[in-house]
Amino acid sequence: MWGLAEHLQALTLDELRTANWQRSNEGVKAGKQSKRPTPVDRPGTKSKRADKHSPERIARRKAAQVRAAQRRTAIARGEIT
Repeated sequence: MWGLAEHLQALTLDELRTANWQRSNEGVKAGKQSKRPTPVDRPGTKSKRADKHSPERIARRKAAQVRAAQRRTAIARGEIT
């Protein structure tokens, strides 16, 4: 686990990266701006990037697709409106 010093360093890094991003995009239209910097990963938090292709997430996605297909079929049959 991280101590207070490590958390403060990560927060400082996040703030500096955000400030640099703001300055580099000053006067640039919203559609032309670079992407906002991502925060430093903290211990004990799940990274959204890391578990994007995890087996659990893939299984949930497939189950949702099956439910959506079943619902579309039921609507087509007139079972539900």
